[in-house]
Amino acid sequence: MLLHILLFSSSLLTVVLNLLVIISISHYRQLHTPTNLLLLSLAVSDLLVGLLLMPAKIIIIGACWFLGDLMCVLYYFVVFINFSASVGNMVLISVDRYVAICDPLRYPTKITQGRVKICVCLCWVCAAFYNGLTQKDFLRQPTKFYSCIGECVAVTNHIAGAVDLVMTFISPISVIIVLYMRVFVVAVSQARAMRSHIVAVTLQRSVTVTAKKSERKAARTLGIVIVVFLMCFCPYYHFSLVGQNALISTSSVAFVIWLFYFNSCLNPVIYALFYPWFRKAIKLIVTLQILQPDSCEANII
Repeated sequence: MLLHILLFSSSLLTVVLNLLVIISISHYRQLHTPTNLLLLSLAVSDLLVGLLLMPAKIIIIGACWFLGDLMCVLYYFVVFINFSASVGNMVLISVDRYVAICDPLRYPTKITQGRVKICVCLCWVCAAFYNGLTQKDFLRQPTKFYSCIGECVAVTNHIAGAVDLVMTFISPISVIIVLYMRVFVVAVSQARAMRSHIVAVTLQRSVTVTAKKSERKAARTLGIVIVVFLMCFCPYYHFSLVGQNALISTSSVAFVIWLFYFNSCLNPVIYALFYPWFRKAIKLIVTLQILQPDSCEANII
């Protein structure tokens, strides 16, 4: 009962918070930046978790699946696609911050809204195509691994599991860690340079050489998003790896799954804590000022 209450509350909160993110970035033109487009894609992924995956998980835990085999297949397919797309979004965010901090002069030309839109679309299309290949046996015969009537489970063979481990865990996480380590080193060196009297003249002549303070703040905030994502993500993969060879209680598995899903609720909370524009947008939305004419031109930043 406690788990059902937690999942239902998390589902409702996740939907509301991510809807606020989606409405804010979509409506206000000042927020139509390449970085915010990546946050918009991540918010859509998180919204699907709260709107579809969490309610379905409430049905699965402690009860029979009564929605049929087709809905079971669709549920797990959406889970896999959404998960892969979330990881892809995190990699794109890391690349965006890497270019913004390490190559600020060419950031406006390298990272454009058009290119980001293409990358986001490719991220979702590749996630669907990849999971269609790895889960083709389950998609063809969803009842093959059922042990009883009313069950809804997805089983992956060892080869597909090994490939998935590399593609959705080891490779992207390695890329994210390497890029953000580089961002951290460059940001620290830039902060020291700004405090140094030796480079004072250089900084006066060319401010763009050093990344703006807002860019570093965005890198810090998105770095927190990625760290929280990894903290919620790694326990899930740990259980997936040792699940067949270790004695794991049902409550532990349920908690890990809940933690994995709850990450979708934490991202908007992080935005609210560190992004003034998000807090201002929430105020305008809640007070219905968003319905006023030309509200999309409001000064948010």
